[in-house]
Amino acid sequence: MTTRQENRVLAAPVVLFLLAMLGFPTIIDIIYSLSEVSFENLRSPTFNGGQNFVTVFNDAEFWSASWFSLKFGVTTAFAECALGLILAVYLAPIIRTNNWMIAVLIMPMIIAPVMMGLMYRLVLHEFVGSLPHYLYTWFSWSPAFLSRENVFLTVFTIETLQWTPFAFLLFYMAYQAIPSDMREAAAVDGTRPWRMFWYIELPQMAPTIAVGFFIRFIDGFRVFDNIFVLTGSGAGGSTTSLSIYIYLSFFRSGDIGKALAASVVLFCVAFVILFFAGRFLRRKRA
Repeated sequence: MTTRQENRVLAAPVVLFLLAMLGFPTIIDIIYSLSEVSFENLRSPTFNGGQNFVTVFNDAEFWSASWFSLKFGVTTAFAECALGLILAVYLAPIIRTNNWMIAVLIMPMIIAPVMMGLMYRLVLHEFVGSLPHYLYTWFSWSPAFLSRENVFLTVFTIETLQWTPFAFLLFYMAYQAIPSDMREAAAVDGTRPWRMFWYIELPQMAPTIAVGFFIRFIDGFRVFDNIFVLTGSGAGGSTTSLSIYIYLSFFRSGDIGKALAASVVLFCVAFVILFFAGRFLRRKRA
């Protein structure tokens, strides 16, 4: 048996499990996305071709939600990976002798996103929030954190604060896995710390950084729970992500076909991103 055949045999249980758990819901979603369906005719939908997709693509709110998800996913992933990398490299010498610091640093990502959104909703509320109250008391001025003008920066900051520890933990493990003999050889040659990081350590960590960026981008692109609890769809739909758009279309408008058509689009986008991420990682490994 060749290596490729062995890999297929070993992967077969996982593939069968995924097909059993995800295959049937995916087929139902595709059928409903191509049908005229509501809660009244859920068991007997009427096929309407791709009309739901036409409706979605002609909906300005869909494109607004897509732009928000894309912008939010890219900016938060970049910020989290940049801060996580800085913390991993800067704190590595300290953590070697104080391992307990890791537990403290990863505490924010242990909190459920819904609870994080609820906590900041109470803290930043314009009328009863503690932060606006003290800012106004001390400086006679307080920004409206959840207003249309400031809400993106607010949710961006909250998301970054919560999930930077994930990137830090991932990059710290990659930084520690770099062979020590490479650093020792570079130090013997008189390589300065900055050049050692830029030409030796960073290339060794590049695949892990790419994986971390794609994971955080996908998570930010499909964001739902913490933003929905914090602001809902936001003032004028300013924080409506694709996931929130699907939720509102499904449960509030009752337009199941439109909601599932949008979910199929979201699934296809995620699949394409993962496909190209896999190709990128394979090239890096080669």
